[in-house]
Amino acid sequence: MKVKTIIGVDFSGAKLAGRNIWLAEVGVSRDRLRLRDLASLESLAGTPERGLALAHLVDRITQSHDTLWAIDFPFALPIELACMGSKFAEQLATTQRYMGDAYEFGRWLLAEAKRMGGANHIRRQTDGEAKTPFDCYHYRIICQTFHGMRDVLCALSTDARTAVLPFQYERLETADRVVIEACPSTTLKRLGWPHQNYKQPTGGPLTAKRRATRKILFEGLAGQIDISPAHLRTMSRNPGGDAIDAVLAAVGAWRAWRSVDHDSIAKHARYPLEGYVYG
Repeated sequence: MKVKTIIGVDFSGAKLAGRNIWLAEVGVSRDRLRLRDLASLESLAGTPERGLALAHLVDRITQSHDTLWAIDFPFALPIELACMGSKFAEQLATTQRYMGDAYEFGRWLLAEAKRMGGANHIRRQTDGEAKTPFDCYHYRIICQTFHGMRDVLCALSTDARTAVLPFQYERLETADRVVIEACPSTTLKRLGWPHQNYKQPTGGPLTAKRRATRKILFEGLAGQIDISPAHLRTMSRNPGGDAIDAVLAAVGAWRAWRSVDHDSIAKHARYPLEGYVYG
C-alpha cells in the first residue's frame, strides 16, 4: 500500500474520550509531511461520549484509503499473561467477553501476574525497546488499553481491507488502510527532544517551563513537518498537549514505517502476538 495520508491519533479511554482524543491528518508529498487538519474527536463526532466517539473513529478509519493510522494505545498484552489467550484474535475476544470495567480488567491482569510469582507489571518486549512510559495494564493507561482493544481493534481486525499490524501483515498487500501502534513519548526520546514538561492537564495559562519546552518541540517539528501558523496556535492553546501528541504520533509513525524491517517484525517470535510500537 502506498501511503498518501497519515493520521496520528492521541487516544483516550475516558468516559468523555472524544474530548481528549485528537486527530492529526498529515499529507505525504515527495516524502515531505504537511499537517492538513488537526481536531478533537469531539468536534468531528459531535459528542465527547466514549461509545459514540469511538464508533465514529472506527467509521472514519474503515472509510479511509491509502492511509496509515498511528494510534497511541497498547494493541495487545504481553504473552506471559496467558489468561488473555495466545493469539491476537483471542486477546481481543477476551476483552469483548470481560464483563467488568477497565479498572477491574486491569486489577484482574495484575492478580494474574502476581499469581505467576514474577513481576507484577510485565512489559512487552517492544515496551522495553521503545521505552514506553507504562506497562499495558498500569492503572494510568488501562482505560486506553481496554477500550482501544475492545471498542476499536475488535471491529477493525475483522475488516478484510484493514491491516492491523504487526498482527495482520498477510493483509498488507491488498489493504486500503493500515493501523499501527504509536507512542509520542517514544518518538520524543528517539529524536532527543524533551519528553516531559510540555503537558498541562490542569489547564489554565501555560507555565514558563511548559512554554519553553513547547518552543523546543515546535522548532524540532519544523524540520519534520510543515505546520501552518493556525495549527501551531491550536497546538499551543491545547493545555493537555493532546494536539501535540497527535502530530508526534503521525511523525513518529512515518519515520518508523519507512525505516523498520517489516519482514523481521512479521516473523518475530513475540511482536505478532503482543504488538510492536512504531514510534
